[in-house]
Amino acid sequence: MNGIILVDKPQGFTSHDVVSKLRGILYERRIGHSGTLDPMATGLLVVFVGRATRAVAFAENHEKEYIAGLRFGIVTDTQDITGNIIDTCGRTVPKDELIGILPEFMGDVDQIPPMYSAIKVGGKKLYELARSGVEVKREAHRVTIKELELLGEDGGDYILRVLCSKGTYVRTLCHDIGQRLGTGAVLSSLRRIKAGNFSIDDAHTIEEIKTLADEERLGEIILPVDSMFEGFPHITLTESQKKKCLCGNSFEIAAPDGQYRVYAEDGVFLMLGCVENGILRTIKSFFEV
Repeated sequence: MNGIILVDKPQGFTSHDVVSKLRGILYERRIGHSGTLDPMATGLLVVFVGRATRAVAFAENHEKEYIAGLRFGIVTDTQDITGNIIDTCGRTVPKDELIGILPEFMGDVDQIPPMYSAIKVGGKKLYELARSGVEVKREAHRVTIKELELLGEDGGDYILRVLCSKGTYVRTLCHDIGQRLGTGAVLSSLRRIKAGNFSIDDAHTIEEIKTLADEERLGEIILPVDSMFEGFPHITLTESQKKKCLCGNSFEIAAPDGQYRVYAEDGVFLMLGCVENGILRTIKSFFEV
């Protein structure tokens, strides 16, 4: 089994929990995912099965879109509602005041990663240090918040839509907004709705996937690995070119410079390739060996 499954991750599951569940359902050990979601978060988790796991690295750079709950008046050690409260503030933030400062957090911004994150410092993950009571200095890193808008309110929380680059911590965004307004704030909920060209509208719950597996209907939801690269033009190889491709060799081809989806004459997706000065070389192959 090879391909991509879009999973609607439930709250309380780690991304690794989802992978473990699917290994049992699909009877396949080669399963990976891109874009880790915290246990409190729900939504789109892009899962790669079989030979498609070779595409995981390409998905890591995808833009992500989230619906996030923002709760003012609280600061926690994790920057979300699951953490220990370390400060509170009773001031209410009016809607217009929040809208007025949102543009400050758009574009290229510097974020200091939270202590409760998987980033390594000195060979140890920050969350491991945090759990042992150690706090270390973290270097700010540049992320891009392409779109940031207030959608409304729900139960006293403001609801934001965030479109952002790889490496963006939405809980840090909430924390920083709270610091800017002097009230403190935490992430109260998080749902990922898009990753690259994949949408939550096409995702399936673990229960749905299990039912389809039991009914031998998984083919209805498994996406081909080349769906990852829909934005690239395609090239179809001749039989002689295909033989060179399968051997990992570069060869001449009549095509402009650039990256391409490369197919055999029968429509089988072979690789992501790059043409430079009339020579096609392999970036990553996806054919069975």
